[in-house]
Amino acid sequence: MMASGFALAVQPVVADVIHTSDDGLDVGPTSIDLPGDKNEALPAYYAKPKGATHALPVVLVVQEIFGVHEHIQDLCRRLAKLGYFAVAPELYFRQGDPRQYTSIPELVDKIVSKVPDSQVMSDLDATAAWATSHGGDAKHLAITGFCWGGRITWLYATHNPHLKAAVAWYGPLVGQPTANTPRFPVDFAGELKVPVLGLYGGQDPNIKQEHVAQMREALAKVHSKSQIIVYPDAGHGFNADYRPSYNEADAKDGWQHMLAWFKQNGVPGAA
Repeated sequence: MMASGFALAVQPVVADVIHTSDDGLDVGPTSIDLPGDKNEALPAYYAKPKGATHALPVVLVVQEIFGVHEHIQDLCRRLAKLGYFAVAPELYFRQGDPRQYTSIPELVDKIVSKVPDSQVMSDLDATAAWATSHGGDAKHLAITGFCWGGRITWLYATHNPHLKAAVAWYGPLVGQPTANTPRFPVDFAGELKVPVLGLYGGQDPNIKQEHVAQMREALAKVHSKSQIIVYPDAGHGFNADYRPSYNEADAKDGWQHMLAWFKQNGVPGAA
């Protein structure tokens, strides 16, 4: 079962990190049984309004490379305060514990690079099924992800026909294919089953503006309803309030755009 706190690779954490209380919420770690495998259970963190008497809209929250550490858990609580059933599965659990690595390059080499897309898609399906069997509304399903989870968000929007909306925060759009990650968003723009909102930073050294332009061109070619917003002064991880990369104004604006996108595409909050 997962612990609280921040991943070692992001220490030290900034002093004014945002903490959302769990007052009025049902929150905590859980484990999700995986179909066809009695020996494995998927760890996850969930948050939802306490005492809900009706099925709640579900948001799958996909981790950064650091796993489901305190920041991702806090994002789940923020969504729950708005009436969502938010759940973040620990998608590297078979490969190891990402919180214990002190070096980002080592974390990527030893864990992140070893996680197959096919495994992630299956685990997200299991998470969605678990949420809908524990008070979630299967007809109102959305996903959002950050960094590594941003690319996964684009990919899941090609995978699950029951998904209604997706919001990807600074997820890679172009990259070198590997056996575990054979395609990137620019390769499958025409396969999106639901509209995706991409939120990107104009100063991101990893996701260059030429990559954003390529993705916009790919979306335009297939007349996709997906959209990309670029914040000119923001860098990578601009929503990560526990790191120096945090850009408060753009993070808050992106959050409001995310909520509006969910509502526009049929997944409004229940609050």
